[in-house]
Amino acid sequence: MNSLSTLLIVVGLFLAGGVYSFVKQKMPKSLVVLLSIGSALCLAAGILRLEVLWS
Repeated sequence: MNSLSTLLIVVGLFLAGGVYSFVKQKMPKSLVVLLSIGSALCLAAGILRLEVLWS
């Protein structure tokens, strides 16, 4: 596993935890949506980099 793909997956999971925390704190919806988009993009980029390495 490449270190960049690992880093992207870890950052994506960290941001996903932030989304959960912000929802529990009843933060503004726009902030939660922005954070969830960032989390999804990081996770997708990390997973796609893994698939490129495997093929």
